[in-house]
Amino acid sequence: MSYIILTGGIASGKSSVSKIVSKNGFTVVDADKIAHEVLNEKIDEITNAFGSEFVKEGIVDRKKLGELIFKDKNKREILGHILHEEIYKRIEKKAAYLQKQKKPFVIDIPLFFEKNGVYKSAITAVVYATKEQQIKRLMQRNGLKKEEAEARVAAQIDIEQKRKAADIVIDNSKDLAHLQKEVEKFIKFLKEKYDYQ
Repeated sequence: MSYIILTGGIASGKSSVSKIVSKNGFTVVDADKIAHEVLNEKIDEITNAFGSEFVKEGIVDRKKLGELIFKDKNKREILGHILHEEIYKRIEKKAAYLQKQKKPFVIDIPLFFEKNGVYKSAITAVVYATKEQQIKRLMQRNGLKKEEAEARVAAQIDIEQKRKAADIVIDNSKDLAHLQKEVEKFIKFLKEKYDYQ
């Protein structure tokens, strides 16, 4: 069976959709949570690659590291080499376990398209908001200046490209009531796919 991947752009509303999916009885394999676990297990590699100032009290300073990698593509690629193979292995392990248990699940991978679609047989659902909305939401959520928010959005594949590449689009460019209807359609699709009531 194909994996069902939930993805989107930064500040497009994917986390909100993920929570609703979870509340409807689907397990969400969260690539970000796995990435945070792996990050703190790779402290030596992080220190060697970026310097000890990115580690505080035995924990990677994600905010400081984030500021660095969003400004520098080469640094972003170095971090990717350190983390992504282990993240992929853990996602695969969790997915295999859930399939064996016959539990319906979705894999939440923010950078699915940026990683060249690692899961070749995946069905992709993209949470969509316009680039302008992403920037505005990012500024509000993270307290960033406009140019900082723009840099973070620009570090990812354009949301319009992701929208075109998606099998399913969950439109989060309007109000909350509209998003609720969009997610209900997605939940209906998941239930039919998994024959889950």
